[in-house]
Amino acid sequence: MTRKTSGPAGGRRPRDVVADALRERIRSGALEPGARLPTQRALETEFSVGRSAVREALAALTREGLLENVGRGSSPTVAAPDHHAETPRIAGVELTDRLHEAFQAEHVTIDSFSLTSETLNNALAWPIRQVMDRRPAPRSVRARLLVPSLDARLALPRLIDDPEDPKPRRRLHQMQTAYVHAVENSLSSLARFGVEVSLTVRAVPLTPTHKLYLLNRDEALIGYYQVVRNEKAVYEGEQLALYDVLGLTTKLFRSTDGPEARDEQESAFVAESQRFFDSLWDTIAVPFE
Repeated sequence: MTRKTSGPAGGRRPRDVVADALRERIRSGALEPGARLPTQRALETEFSVGRSAVREALAALTREGLLENVGRGSSPTVAAPDHHAETPRIAGVELTDRLHEAFQAEHVTIDSFSLTSETLNNALAWPIRQVMDRRPAPRSVRARLLVPSLDARLALPRLIDDPEDPKPRRRLHQMQTAYVHAVENSLSSLARFGVEVSLTVRAVPLTPTHKLYLLNRDEALIGYYQVVRNEKAVYEGEQLALYDVLGLTTKLFRSTDGPEARDEQESAFVAESQRFFDSLWDTIAVPFE
C-alpha cells in the first residue's frame, strides 16, 4: 500500500476528552509549570462530565508526570519539565511529544514497526493540530509503516483455548486496516497546508514483540509489548478470550544519534535500529492490502 495522502472520529470516553484538553494546554504552554488547574467542580462544568471522569483524567496526567500535588485537598499543579522529561513514559505520551519535536524539522521522516499503528495514529493528533494552528510546518512528511502480515501464523493474538482459531487474526486485520486508514487520513490533512506527504505501508511475516519508532533517522523509541489475558475481546458480535498484547500503555525508551546522545553506544543503537527496520523493509516486506 503506497499512497500520496487523507483517525477514527468520535466515541471518546469522557475522561479522555478531559485529559486530552488539559494535556494540550500543558504542552502548548497555556498552563505553565507551577500553574494550578481549575477545581474539579469547574472541570466538570467546563466539559459537561461527571466527577469520576475528571478524577480519572487527573490520575492519567499524574501517571504521565504532567501533574503533581494531586489529591492533597487543593487543585493539582503542572509539574516542572524536569519531573518527567528524563524518565520513560507511556507510549502514547512519549511518542506524541517526540513527534511534536520531529515536526520542527524541514523534512520529517517516520518509520514505525508495530502491531496495529494505533499508538502512532493517536500521537499524530497533536503535531498535526500544531500545523493547522499555523505553527511552523515542515515542507514534507514521509511515513513508512510496517505491520505483521496475516498470511503468517502469528503467535499473538490468539484464543486461550484454541491457538489455531483464525478469528483473533481476522479481528487484528480489522484493527490494522482501521488504524492504517486513520493514519492516512490524518497525514493527508497536512496537504491543505502545503506539506508534501507520502505514506507507504508494508507487511512482514513476523509477530512483533516490541514497537519501534524511528524519527528523522536520528531518534529511536522502543517499547515492549506485554502479553495479557483479554477475555472481553469482541469479533463480529462474539466475545473472545484471548492472549492479547498491550501497547498503548507500554513505556518507550528513547535513544538519539543527535547532539543529545550520551555516548557512542546510544548513537550505535539508533543506527542499528534503523538498519533493522530497513532490512525488513527492503527484503521480506510486501505491500499491505
